[in-house]
Amino acid sequence: MADAMLYQENEYFVVLETNQPEVILSVEELREKLTGVVESLGDRLPRDLQRLATTEARVRSLIEEACELDLGPDRFLQWYAVRLAK
Repeated sequence: MADAMLYQENEYFVVLETNQPEVILSVEELREKLTGVVESLGDRLPRDLQRLATTEARVRSLIEEACELDLGPDRFLQWYAVRLAK
């Protein structure tokens, strides 16, 4: 489980996805991306996420408590908090 305090200070994430170059997204952009993925997976989401009532709650849980989401065989989505140099 990721430390939620880590994400309070970081507003950017490196995102790794199958067959895509790594990208840096703001927390808002990551939230948008995860919302689309969560909605597209529907009942294929992990059970712990299915128990949450809303897409917003599921996305918040992913950002605060996880760093990857299983998208099926040979597919992955991972995100890691990063601090950009000022």
